[in-house]
Amino acid sequence: MDRPTPKRTSRVTVRRSIRYSALPSQRAFHDCNARFKGFSGPVGSGKSQALCHEAIRLSYLNPGRQGLLAAPTFPMLRDATQRSLFELLERNHIPISFNKTENCLRMRDTGSTMLFRSLEDFERLRGTNLAWFGVDELTYCHEEAWLRLEGRLRDPQAKRLSGFAVWTPKGFDWVYHRFIANTTGGYAVTLAQPGENRHLLDVIPDFYDRLKLSYDDRFYQQEVLGAYLNISAGQAYYGFERSHNVRECNYDPNKPLYWAMDFNVDPMSSVVVQLTGDTVNVIDEITLSRATTWEACDELLRRFPSCHGLTVFGDASGNAMKTTGPKDADAISTFFRTRNIQRCNVELPPQNPAVRERLVLMNSTLRDAAGNRRLYIDPRCKELIRDLEQVTLLPGTMIIDKGSDPKRTHLSDALGYLVWQVVSNDKRQPVGYKSNRLPGF
Repeated sequence: MDRPTPKRTSRVTVRRSIRYSALPSQRAFHDCNARFKGFSGPVGSGKSQALCHEAIRLSYLNPGRQGLLAAPTFPMLRDATQRSLFELLERNHIPISFNKTENCLRMRDTGSTMLFRSLEDFERLRGTNLAWFGVDELTYCHEEAWLRLEGRLRDPQAKRLSGFAVWTPKGFDWVYHRFIANTTGGYAVTLAQPGENRHLLDVIPDFYDRLKLSYDDRFYQQEVLGAYLNISAGQAYYGFERSHNVRECNYDPNKPLYWAMDFNVDPMSSVVVQLTGDTVNVIDEITLSRATTWEACDELLRRFPSCHGLTVFGDASGNAMKTTGPKDADAISTFFRTRNIQRCNVELPPQNPAVRERLVLMNSTLRDAAGNRRLYIDPRCKELIRDLEQVTLLPGTMIIDKGSDPKRTHLSDALGYLVWQVVSNDKRQPVGYKSNRLPGF
């Protein structure tokens, strides 16, 4: 009986040349053979490029196998991680096919696939075996998400099993303890140095100096110098110094008023501000016990009867419907309209900023890393000054302690909402986040 002649298959080796002038820390990261490896560095240290090059390299080292590239949230995945990867693939003419519905990329040279996933709902990460995975901005992810990915790194046909991540330091968090402080077998980390990225500095020589004007000193050390600091401990407003930030701030009747409110029944707290260029001057504070929004408006008008324009700021709760009356925003508008106050605007955000970002901006306005101060408080604002000196964070978190003293946090919160909305937008951009969307998304 004749047996069929087995078909011969030929393996084709495809070589791709990728333009990549790796920095010393990037080269050390790629050369590391640890099963789980990390790249820790300040902003501008080339973390995204290292992440994407490693993902492509492992796709070629594991032909026909599946990997996963992840980020803390879907917007970060889409606008930062995927954008960097797609630009790199296009620049080097690497052929791919992309399934938008499945959010999956196929490398045509090798038949490898690359899944793109957000780590917001890490319970969905159970399932498919992986040959490799990579995570962008790991310090913004839950440790449980990383552990789920570790459990999926089990493809028996993979030639190189690898889990890797890049991040900017964020204090002594779980990433620090897992990769740096208490490393176990199979873990390794590369620490990039500030100022190492010559590609960036050739284009923007003053890149790091300019950031001194945007960040307070401790945040600058963390984000720009890559230092591991416990910035989530102790005094919340550590940029404040009574001897430097407290001075007479006289009312100018020819300038508009900015009124910032924290919508609480007891106490109803607010601060009154005027601007001089980009400097914030707090000229007065108003604290009323068991008062309504209408009564707070009446008190403001009593103190400043001839204001030359008024803009009201506050937290997002002012847009919420009250069970006993109208929205705070509507009540404020109605009050000043019936008092014939011209040019009154109510600026309440649809949602409040993240506490961490609001605190960073407040501290950099009190004193940035270059030593500049753009926030001053009149000595009459005694409760606000106490807030800035006494408000603390819960240990190991960026959560403001609101339980220790019921008198605290209200005025500093109100001022923080105003600073968030009036200080230039470019200081609100999260580090490592790109706002432009990937074409077709």
